[in-house]
Amino acid sequence: MYVVIEGIDTAGKSTQLEILAKKYKEAIFTKEPGGTQIGIKLRQMALEGEAKSKLAEMFLFLADRAEHIYEVILANKDKMVISDRSMISGIAYAKNLSLQTVIDLNLIATNNTLPTHVILLKLSKEELQNRLSKKEHDSIEARGIDYLLEIQNRMEETIKKLNLNYRFIDASLSIEDISKDIEDFLNE
Repeated sequence: MYVVIEGIDTAGKSTQLEILAKKYKEAIFTKEPGGTQIGIKLRQMALEGEAKSKLAEMFLFLADRAEHIYEVILANKDKMVISDRSMISGIAYAKNLSLQTVIDLNLIATNNTLPTHVILLKLSKEELQNRLSKKEHDSIEARGIDYLLEIQNRMEETIKKLNLNYRFIDASLSIEDISKDIEDFLNE
């Protein structure tokens, strides 16, 4: 199984990943960007806004993704791999090109390796405003609420366009309810 947890910042991915780590001790846990040595450097560059062009930023993430698929996903294809983000985020955040072009580039970077299970934690505008008001923003969060909601919509569109096995979950539900929904989905 190659499971990905998706969602915009503050949706609760980290909390659910911690719960999954306790339930699936044998699983390999990873993240995109930054799941490899190269990825750590590329992620830092992107989050600090070092790439001035959106195209350069997208290619930083594509390079990370290619390495991550090779080093982590394919190297552990006989195990359960659970990832914090995936190509879905990469496609959603790369808004400077058409959705289909970005999907095609990501399919090249991933060597057509797609997740078997996708969980998207979705936030309403009101819940996102509430959560963002309580934290310091990185360069991506600083782009604003409407930007993040547009990213969330692109994640949903990407998941459907790729015809992936998915579950969309209301991120304002209790931690326990979200965890149970994820567990049910993984056991189907």
